[in-house]
Amino acid sequence: MKQLYTLLFYVFLPGVLLRLLGKSRGQPRYRQRIGERLGYYRDIPPAPATLWIHAVSVGECEAAFPLIRSLLDRQPGLTLLVTCATPTGSARIAEVLGDRVRHVYLPYDLPGAVDRFFTHFQPRFGLIMETEIWPNLFLAARARQVPLAILNGRLSARSARGYRRLGKLTAQSLSAVSLIAAQTEGDAEAYRSIGAAAAAVTVTGNIKFDAPCDQAMRARAAELRRTLFGERPVWIAGSTHPGEEEQLLESLSAIRRTVPDLVLVIAPRHPERSGELAKLCERAGLAVQYRSGGGACGPDTGVYLIDGIGELRLFYGTADVAFVGGSLVPHGGQNVLEPAAAGIPVVMGPHVMNFREICARLLAANGAVQVNDAGELGQWVSRFIREPDVAQAYGRRGRDFVEANRGALARTLDRLEAWMHQPSPGPH
Repeated sequence: MKQLYTLLFYVFLPGVLLRLLGKSRGQPRYRQRIGERLGYYRDIPPAPATLWIHAVSVGECEAAFPLIRSLLDRQPGLTLLVTCATPTGSARIAEVLGDRVRHVYLPYDLPGAVDRFFTHFQPRFGLIMETEIWPNLFLAARARQVPLAILNGRLSARSARGYRRLGKLTAQSLSAVSLIAAQTEGDAEAYRSIGAAAAAVTVTGNIKFDAPCDQAMRARAAELRRTLFGERPVWIAGSTHPGEEEQLLESLSAIRRTVPDLVLVIAPRHPERSGELAKLCERAGLAVQYRSGGGACGPDTGVYLIDGIGELRLFYGTADVAFVGGSLVPHGGQNVLEPAAAGIPVVMGPHVMNFREICARLLAANGAVQVNDAGELGQWVSRFIREPDVAQAYGRRGRDFVEANRGALARTLDRLEAWMHQPSPGPH
């Protein structure tokens, strides 16, 4: 099965590279550093890394940052290599961590590329954030006696079905993983169902509950709101995807008939789409302003576009109500904990399979509402804007829900440090 998997990867590799080049038309960074994706690091001096952490994109990076900071604080001499797979993730790693870590793209899951990666960086331990399982990478780590752990592990039913299609190859890959720190018991059971050793799986909670949202951040958000939006009501849509922005604009147009000064802040999941979103807004007759343009939101601005990365959590604190994207279209949803932690009511669509348990618990706590379409979305956003007491009650319950579930970071760190001090595995 491994040989067939690898052969198919080679067959599809030209298409993968062409897709990169296609994406680079809108975002040139996709055509940069392609050599790294094939395991070539000629411009980066080879040097062993104590610990290698992989976070595929921005969401996983944000979850990893508190963990990385804590590890560096606890072990000042630690040499860290952080890998990702997207330009936005790469930019965020550089912005947040700077030269405290080394950073490259993780190569594609091909034997030669993976072998070059391990030879160049020689990591002693590997940590994979959330969901990624790559057979050639994992089996190469096992062959080189590099212990692997999956942290903040999350595995939806759909992902588990996909991994089961690989048959024994998934179980063989997971044999290289000696620690899986899962977010929930449901995630833990999903990992066991695809072949993870029961002894390797533990439940530590979701690190995203521990993302910072302290008084200083709230004060910054309040000042940002005053500076940018003044007294205008603010609705924010975070991590939106193609196909749902049209629905957001439809809802906005309906709401503005009774709340004409409402401004919609849109933070697309992929900021390189900001240009196409601006055209979409202009076709709907809405004036657009970019975050990168600086300055206060104009009186005629209907949509304020966040066209960069790393500010969404801060901007949630500027709003009266939040919609969390990837949920009006069948993408699977995005992180609902950030707006809940900011103390504002959360609205989500029906497609939240990637965060099913967290969303169900937040809904049960009456810190969020779930809608089926643009019409229901508009009704709830309008209600939260017109009835601030209702909005504040939902926001307070959401924040209390987040506060009550903190502690996963400390549990994960304790489990991780114990794991790293275990005897190294013998040859397989």
